[in-house]
Amino acid sequence: MNRVSTLLGEKRIHLAFKLSLWCKGAFALLEIVAGVATWFVPPQLLLTLVLWVTKKEFVEDPQDLVANFLLHTAQDLSVGTETFAAIYLLVHGLIKLWLIAGLLREKLWYYPAAMSIFGLFIAYQLYRYTFAHSVSLLLITALDIVVTALTWHEYRYIRKERSEAPHAAP
Repeated sequence: MNRVSTLLGEKRIHLAFKLSLWCKGAFALLEIVAGVATWFVPPQLLLTLVLWVTKKEFVEDPQDLVANFLLHTAQDLSVGTETFAAIYLLVHGLIKLWLIAGLLREKLWYYPAAMSIFGLFIAYQLYRYTFAHSVSLLLITALDIVVTALTWHEYRYIRKERSEAPHAAP
């Protein structure tokens, strides 16, 4: 009975791991799209788009926090900031997508690589939080911490499973 409950628990953790990877993969794709858009969309077009999207909010409430945040962010974008954001989003998204693809294929060496790189992303995001105080940044960091913990668990489980079955493929 204990073996069965342990196996069921492992299956749930494995499912949570796979789901978190798919979530992280979706975010990575969004980052890549946002990076490409940031690279190719001129700041004036972005400002026009923000004004169009927030127009109704400003009519209803000129003090709307989200609308004002979007407007000020679009107005304050410099070419350097825009280039940095585009490169960061592209690189961050591509690296995460590459790691997730390796983890989904259960390639053993991807696990320590992913944990190390996710750890660096977490550290950088926490550093950025000290400046930005963005709740979304904290949520993304929390997801990264959960994924990293699940990756660690999955890595230990797969290594143990493969060591018990010496003829299994690496």
